[in-house]
Amino acid sequence: MLSDLWPTFRLRITTPRLQLRLPRDEEVAELAALAGRGVHPPTERPFLTPWTDGSAEDRARFVLREHWSQLSGWSVESWRLGLGVFAPSGEALGVVTLRARSFRVVREVTTASWLGLPHQGQGLGTEARIGLLTLAFDHLDADAALTEVFRDNHASQGVSRRLGYEPDGISRDARGSEVLVSDRLRLSRSRWDAVPRPGVVVDGLEACRHMF
Repeated sequence: MLSDLWPTFRLRITTPRLQLRLPRDEEVAELAALAGRGVHPPTERPFLTPWTDGSAEDRARFVLREHWSQLSGWSVESWRLGLGVFAPSGEALGVVTLRARSFRVVREVTTASWLGLPHQGQGLGTEARIGLLTLAFDHLDADAALTEVFRDNHASQGVSRRLGYEPDGISRDARGSEVLVSDRLRLSRSRWDAVPRPGVVVDGLEACRHMF
């Protein structure tokens, strides 16, 4: 079975309204199509990823390439875990990603996420982030979680602040000839311990723990 050769396919994070897991091929296609239909309004630019550039097919193929790249590039020293966000019905809602370098030594992770436009504004992004952070802190023994957010991405800024992230400097990225400034935010273990997380269950980790 695929999960015997690549045991992160056994990993499941369940929250009261969501399940986070590696998508199978047809589910990757569903997630790609969802991204193609829109991750944010065309008049906004809350992410460094150019989600409104090109056609819907271009955006969908970007999701496919990212998924395959994460799987093919995985190593214990540098990994990216991109989990599909699914409703109990199996409907594809978005993707959350946990990544790290030299995790066994540094004990820090970075998170990123996107949801399809129809699924925003319902608290699902916060719930998915809590599920991902539960894996990182409570099961993988992370010391800190990092994220980078554009200053005008008020929704993501709000999620991070509510979860206890604190300012940790800025980052600067290039988009063509334009410099984009993001706030770098850090969530420490001590502040995570104060975050309520009822109903979050992580299954299947023991089979793939060695991969982290």
